[in-house]
Parts: sequence; structure tokens; C-alpha cells
Amino acid sequence: MDIFLLIVGFLFAFLGIIGSFIPILPGPPTSWIGLLLLHLTTVVPMDWTFLGVLLGIAIVVQIVDYIIPAIGTKKFGGSRYGVIGTMLGLIIGLIAPIPFGIIIGPFVGAFIGEMIKDSKDKNKALKAAFGSFIGFITSSFLKFITASVFVGYFFSIFWEHKVAFFTF
Repeated sequence: MDIFLLIVGFLFAFLGIIGSFIPILPGPPTSWIGLLLLHLTTVVPMDWTFLGVLLGIAIVVQIVDYIIPAIGTKKFGGSRYGVIGTMLGLIIGLIAPIPFGIIIGPFVGAFIGEMIKDSKDKNKALKAAFGSFIGFITSSFLKFITASVFVGYFFSIFWEHKVAFFTF
């Protein structure tokens, strides 16, 4: 059973890295599940404090992932309309069956929001939409780093207990 948990945990840990870029998979929480499965083996002692702190980090990063595109819009001169458009575009991009909807959604949402506010200033609207895109790239990078650190912890813990996994 330990080998099964190790393999499935390994798969979850790496799926978390992939989930940093694919919106359907929540990257850091998926990698955290890999660490949890590793700790559920009889070989690795359960460390609830360690897992709790990492779960907290995974949740915070996942929440921040939805906020950063709006912050990017605001930093690039977007108004409240652009920020609201970014958030609506993100939600629509998540549920719409459009390829790359999570990338296109915030960009288009910010652009439309800014155009509603001031339909004459397309350059400002485009700049705000670009800020939304930069925010998306930033949040993806943050998720990637977090999931990669979780994978690093996974391998570190595994390496520390590797002999026990393969002793029958």
C-alpha cells in the first residue's frame, strides 16, 4: 500500500506543476495532496503542522491567483470598471468552453470594462487589458514556484525514507 500511495502522491505532485498553467487543475493544492499521500504511508511519520502550513500556503496562493489579474489591471491604469471586467472575464473564461478562456477572459473583460467607462480611449483600455494579462502570467508563475517547492519537499522526504519504502 505504501508503494501505491508513493506513486499516486508522485503523480499528484507533478500534476500540481502542470496545474500551474492549466486552469482546470488547481496547481499548489494538487501538489499538496501529493505530499499528504506521502505522509499517509506507514514509512513517513505524519507531521500535521508541516502539512497544515503548506495547506495554508496552497490555499492563499490559489486565492491570490484570482486577485492578481485585477491588481495588474489597476496598476496599468485600469479603473474600477476594468477591475470588475477582469474578474467577470476570469469567471466567464473559467466556465466558457473556449480554449485558453482563462487567458482571454480577463484580457477581454478588462478591455470591455474600460470601454464601457470611456468608449473613446481604446489605448487606455488596451493598456488595462495588457495589465490583466501580465497579472495572469504573474499568478501562473507564483503557482508554478509554489508547486515546484512542494515537489521538492516531496522528493526530499522520499529521499530521506527511500530505504524503508523498498524494504520488504
